Amino acid sequence: MKTPLCQMLGIDFPLVAFSHCRDVVAAVSRAGGFGVLGATAFTPEQLELELKWIDDHIDGKPYGVDVLIPENLPVKDEKDVTTRSLAERIPQQHRKFVRDLLARYGVEVSHASDPEGLLRPDARLSLQEEVALQLLEVSFRHPIRLIANALGVPPRSMLELGHRHGVPVAALVGAKEHAVRQVQAGVDIIVAEGWEAGGHCGEVSTLVLVPEVIRAIKPIRNVPVLAAGGIMTGRQMAACMAMGAAGVWTGSVWLATTESEVSPIFREKMIAARSRDTVRSKCRTGKYARQLRSAWTDAWEGPDSPGPLPMPFQTLLSEPALRAAQRAAESGNERACELVTYFVGQGVGLVDSVKSSRTVVQEFMQEFAEALEEMQTWMAE
Repeated sequence: MKTPLCQMLGIDFPLVAFSHCRDVVAAVSRAGGFGVLGATAFTPEQLELELKWIDDHIDGKPYGVDVLIPENLPVKDEKDVTTRSLAERIPQQHRKFVRDLLARYGVEVSHASDPEGLLRPDARLSLQEEVALQLLEVSFRHPIRLIANALGVPPRSMLELGHRHGVPVAALVGAKEHAVRQVQAGVDIIVAEGWEAGGHCGEVSTLVLVPEVIRAIKPIRNVPVLAAGGIMTGRQMAACMAMGAAGVWTGSVWLATTESEVSPIFREKMIAARSRDTVRSKCRTGKYARQLRSAWTDAWEGPDSPGPLPMPFQTLLSEPALRAAQRAAESGNERACELVTYFVGQGVGLVDSVKSSRTVVQEFMQEFAEALEEMQTWMAE
């Protein structure tokens, strides 16, 4: 397949896979898709190691990098802040709520520490433009073919950096007016992410959002639009491209792969889940994000909740606590399993087993071809 998007990214099949796991990124690109590594959780030093590993295992295939630079962030312009100094500003009532919630499920408060170093004294906040640009500078030491941003129009510095290196800049949107602003700013690829999507998402379904975005930006500039949100199969991909999408951006489907970063406990919860078992809540990041419903999400929506804090404070509160719950669950605490959650879209209801990333790509290709063949047969009759 040689669509304009395939030519732009140097790929064979317009299936884009977002993942926080380098193994998924490499496996998808090797199989003919396009892996995109979520870089926000890494320090520049860690990202250098991750990208070096990808370069060594991707067989020369193309891949991209995704960062998160929110347009609206309370601490956007603060200088010399660290994740530790920001965490110290979290109200005591929120700290107590989390401590009590963990204790209720047998997770010792001492275990809700920060072994991954998220809150170490010198850790910088990657959501701020200055730090995110450091991640991009690291990325451009490697042969990346795409950079992407979510939660608003990328800063001018990001757009200029991408264009200086001849690399397209993509942006995720949840409404047509957001897409218009992105195209006017100079973004090269729009990812129209529907309500069904895992992680941060808007309020419009994919089926409505994709054609709405295509129609809205067409008079401005001819920019490829990728469909996102609930897409787990090749037939869904064919349907989106029939609406005018240039390809699809996927995320949740890769969580149920042997290479993904999630635990076996969460994979089992995915397989057991229905499409109605996700919630769109601010309880993990401070902005609306779809995730698997759990005791954690229920508590934050309950009557005793102090209410989620704005980003980044809610993230700094929730991540150490959820990691503690995950560790407790892995140690045999069955009650802690009830707290385990992760970002996942409504397409989780289509997950029935754990497969390799390569197998998922092959199934996408096969189902996509079958859908096209059926439609061509119908047209010929």
